[in-house]
Amino acid sequence: MANNDPLFGLSGDALKLRSQRMSLLASNIANAATPNYKARDFDFQKALAAAQSGTSVDTAANQAAGYRVPLETSLDGNTVELSTEQTLFAENAVQYKTTLSFLQGRVSTLMTALKGE
Repeated sequence: MANNDPLFGLSGDALKLRSQRMSLLASNIANAATPNYKARDFDFQKALAAAQSGTSVDTAANQAAGYRVPLETSLDGNTVELSTEQTLFAENAVQYKTTLSFLQGRVSTLMTALKGE
């Protein structure tokens, strides 16, 4: 279900989706030498919009997922392009950390308010 928590809201869903995307990209990197492995990814914005409209985060990620089309074909049928996967992984990691920092700031603000400081 969509995250209706006023404290975390959109950021909570975003963090979950970033985590799932990181796992998917890591799997692509780990299988770079596996014959016939097909690289997968998902459209983060599409998945986030679906999650916010009431779809579970897992379902939203699956619905937005697809196979990556390689720029060059390989002889063994593997569609992983290591440089592309590493770049996308690094970008997603930065976005994950940014979302996590934002959530940590919200929690810190709430803790300060609760302490009455």
